[in-house]
Amino acid sequence: MERKIYIGAAYYPEVWPESEVEQDIARMKAAGVNVVRVAEFAWGKMEPEEGVFDLGWLECAVDKLTAAGIGVIMCTPTCTPPRWLLDKYPETRIVYADGTRTQVFSRCHPCKTSSVMREKNRIITQKLAEAFGKKKGVIGWQIDNEIFPYNEGCYCENCQKKFRMYLKDRYGTPENLNEKWKTARWSLEYKSFDDVIPPVRGRWEHPSLQTEWIRFHCENIVSYVNEQAQILHRYTDAPVGTDMMATNLLGYYDLNEKLDVIQFNHYEPARDLPRTAFSYDFLRPIKDAPFWVTETQVGWNGSTFANCGFRPEGSCYVNTWLPVAKGAEMVEYWLFRAHPNGHELAHGALYNTAGRAYRVTQEVARAAKEFEKCASFLLKSRVQSRIALHYSSAVVKAAEYAPMVQDFNYRELLIERFHRPLRRHNVDVIDTAHSLDGYEVLISPFLFTAEENGLPARIAQWVQEGGTWIVGPMSDIMTDYASKYTDKPHSFLEELAGVYETYDLPVGNGEYRVRWTDGDVDALDTCFAAYELRGARALAVYENGEFAGLPAVTENRVGKGRVIVLGGAPTAQALLRLVGLPPVAQASENVALIGRSGKENGIIAVETERRAGELMLEGDYVDLISGEKYAGRTELAPYSVLVLKRQN
Repeated sequence: MERKIYIGAAYYPEVWPESEVEQDIARMKAAGVNVVRVAEFAWGKMEPEEGVFDLGWLECAVDKLTAAGIGVIMCTPTCTPPRWLLDKYPETRIVYADGTRTQVFSRCHPCKTSSVMREKNRIITQKLAEAFGKKKGVIGWQIDNEIFPYNEGCYCENCQKKFRMYLKDRYGTPENLNEKWKTARWSLEYKSFDDVIPPVRGRWEHPSLQTEWIRFHCENIVSYVNEQAQILHRYTDAPVGTDMMATNLLGYYDLNEKLDVIQFNHYEPARDLPRTAFSYDFLRPIKDAPFWVTETQVGWNGSTFANCGFRPEGSCYVNTWLPVAKGAEMVEYWLFRAHPNGHELAHGALYNTAGRAYRVTQEVARAAKEFEKCASFLLKSRVQSRIALHYSSAVVKAAEYAPMVQDFNYRELLIERFHRPLRRHNVDVIDTAHSLDGYEVLISPFLFTAEENGLPARIAQWVQEGGTWIVGPMSDIMTDYASKYTDKPHSFLEELAGVYETYDLPVGNGEYRVRWTDGDVDALDTCFAAYELRGARALAVYENGEFAGLPAVTENRVGKGRVIVLGGAPTAQALLRLVGLPPVAQASENVALIGRSGKENGIIAVETERRAGELMLEGDYVDLISGEKYAGRTELAPYSVLVLKRQN
């Protein structure tokens, strides 16, 4: 795969006659498109009858795209098996919690445990791999589409049977499961694993049961994807991935372990553009390779009606630049040309159904030209971070079913209370399996489960060697099966932090004030704990309430490093003081800054909120887009981008 920045869209040649495909290729060239994704929903045209395959139409389209210099991401179509397959083999269709088997009506019908479905997937994947694995123009592969445990997973008899086998493998005996889950309360003991009934959303179910049910489905999805990846890797050297949303319920680290490239889809509207930076900072560290944005909103979202509003002028341009600034090498929009009919009739696109461009099309073309101008800088530099922020898949699952605080939203709190204040720093958002090497500061808020992946010993060693661990609130409070500890509030935190937790009061308001050692008074909110000092010192004490006078934020020196425990979520200013590292540069809050280093060094500044901003530069820079030189105070227009290369 040639090293360059790719910009493109999803394209569906099965929808259009061959003459239209040729015209669309001309439109792609005009829009700066140099890559398209194809075939993700086209199984019915590939295999119109069982065992009868027709890939000629797809080969023709790929050859035309390749001849025009447009790369192709080939997709396996396993998200949408053809109607004949789903009707002939009804066991391939998922069963809902009420016992009804899904009808064939849109997409995402398949049961992930069905042996028939798995076999049919292997056959169609191998046919595609044989035909396109060595095709020069096929520069990458996508498995399935936005794979996820929809509707809480499948409830068919086969899935229930395999779930019980999963529990037996994990717990060994029903007695051990009963002890771990404390089912004696309310007389819920299981005499046999056969007694376990999958949970149903809307019922007041046991959180451990709910957590294990969704974990089982996530593990099943990983094997579902890996089956296809194993086949593809036999036939192609091009990178293989699967496009996902960044919720991390389906763990990104687990699912991508045997894949080559991180692929990401998002449809956040213009008002949420600043928040997408969190996702990019999460995607970037997973692999030692640039990530791909495989889908994002180009104009508006839609099904049979449009929603989310039209992107204001400049938003699509910035939405194209921000992921590349953060470390992506590919940005693809959904979709290239609006469908003439069907379930997503009203969705926005680069070109409308009649093949006419929108204003946003010109914004994409503008970004494409700028990527070419900045290619050397973008390809010879990378984002390197001294700060890491934990975003745990285990906690996503636990917080879904045992949130502990009313209206608790783990992802939202991470974004708004911990990531957003650091948007002028380089930050890696990592799961607990990620290495801590190279980081100076690690922030672990709401890390309910901290005992997985050998994390306690790894953190203790990392702190000993000089790291600063900012942990809490509500961290290290649960086992990995969504139960609280019985002998103490935390598994290891108190000992490492030099504190004794006196009170815990999980609340989601901001009624508590704290006084810092420098005399400043501000608020803590979203979960509270108070401590006694057992070797640590107080950085802040409560000013009011039943905790008045007790430590709220503590610091303990451990070897060359330190552990800072938060009794609640601090203000942005307090968090920045605790982190203690300088930003990439000083800038107004509406400007995202990305420091780039390597063979070339500099700063990319992106205004994301559609208002004027400013940046203070130390040293001399040249903007690679405009060629203008900058130093000192610099103004940014709404929705503007500066690619600033440091001048020696």
